[in-house]
Amino acid sequence: MSDELWKKPARTQAAAVRAGEVTAARLVEEHLARIAEVNPVINAVTQLLADRARAAAAETDRRRAAGAELGPLAGVPFTVKETTAIEGVPTTFGVERFRDFVARADAPPVARLRAAGAIPIGHSNMPTMVLAGVHTRSVLYGDTVNPWDPEVTPGGSSGGDGAAVATGMAPLGLGNDSGGSVRIPASFCGVTGLKPTYGRFAADHRIGPDDPSYAAQVLVTDGPLARTVDDLRLAYEVLAGADPRDPRAVPVPLYGEPLPRPVKVAVVADPGGRGVHPAVRAAVERAADALRDAGYEVCEGLDVPRLDDALEVYVRLTRSEFATTWPVVKPLLGEGGHRYIELSMDGAGPAELPEYLRLTGARLGIQRDWAAFLDAYPLVLGPVFTEPPFAPDDEVRTAESHRRVQNAMRLCTATSFVGVPAVAVPAGVVNGLPHGVQLIGRAYREDLCLAAAEEVERRLGVLTPIDPRP
Repeated sequence: MSDELWKKPARTQAAAVRAGEVTAARLVEEHLARIAEVNPVINAVTQLLADRARAAAAETDRRRAAGAELGPLAGVPFTVKETTAIEGVPTTFGVERFRDFVARADAPPVARLRAAGAIPIGHSNMPTMVLAGVHTRSVLYGDTVNPWDPEVTPGGSSGGDGAAVATGMAPLGLGNDSGGSVRIPASFCGVTGLKPTYGRFAADHRIGPDDPSYAAQVLVTDGPLARTVDDLRLAYEVLAGADPRDPRAVPVPLYGEPLPRPVKVAVVADPGGRGVHPAVRAAVERAADALRDAGYEVCEGLDVPRLDDALEVYVRLTRSEFATTWPVVKPLLGEGGHRYIELSMDGAGPAELPEYLRLTGARLGIQRDWAAFLDAYPLVLGPVFTEPPFAPDDEVRTAESHRRVQNAMRLCTATSFVGVPAVAVPAGVVNGLPHGVQLIGRAYREDLCLAAAEEVERRLGVLTPIDPRP
């Protein structure tokens, strides 16, 4: 095994530990050294768990020496978004109020990764309370820098994980996504990311003893980020499955029945016809060519069903729920941190109860129409974000710039709303910045998305890890 283990894929790192080619202790030390080298510039890792990671690595090495069978992620470090509990560590959500909010147990996805042998090496940065914007900046930890270009955002809200994975601080990151929060950082940082089907991964998003309200229950899914689609697949296989801690998680097979060949892919380069930047359209076209070369039936000139309806209902449901907690949450967001949500809520108040109940029914109707579309076209290829990576604060600078950012992430928003899986994968570099696309699939067919994303990656390449650009 060569030097610079931190550059290797997670699967390779774990195989080396299991085979005794390297120790888990050495693997962790190399990643801690990489964090020490680049995190002062990038500011992606917030709470570094060096001593805990060393202890976990030593236990892995002890178990191997005793002849124990190690898991598929043996010794592999991973970062965990500040929203997600690591036992014995504060889950801060990026705010002072929760600096001492120590988790009593691992959240289900952390527990699954740990059970597979992976080692949490640190929490990762995010926008304050995930509500302060798309750019990753928290009151408690400050700004995370995009390693490709400090003048643009790394995206959010899982931007700390995206930047950490891109720079080799960890081969895997654990984020979550309710409208692009895994896929946008993956695209902006040049890595891959998976937003699973609602119910595919067990999760626990409570703050305190009470469960979140309806929209927060059905829109938010935890998901991994990785440098390669193969590592994303490995994390997917570990994270999926039922769990008594989350009654929403279902025991659906990891891999569905093979589809008749060639598999149809609907290319949606400009969702809703609202406009797409030429560089982004070109990324979609490169990915479409890659899939065509791989034997897929690429069907162009299509659009997803009822995009405008999905966006409207998404906004109205989330706006109504924000309104009930806004007086409590707003003071936590710090100076200017409230602006993103207030711009999102501008012009309309929360829905009254009869209207809110109607909106929950409207969601089911939109899901039904998407299911029919995906029955005809098992995969959709489209942009993650219809504009290039933007400057920090563009989403809160003016009402117009806020609308532009919201419009650019519309396909992410819609796919979160209907609950279907999507994999973000890089499709090249333009003007020094990575551009990603996403493969969207039928419910519980993450396997189709991963397989197609692997074909894109095989032809267009892996972009990371990278050293931060000055």
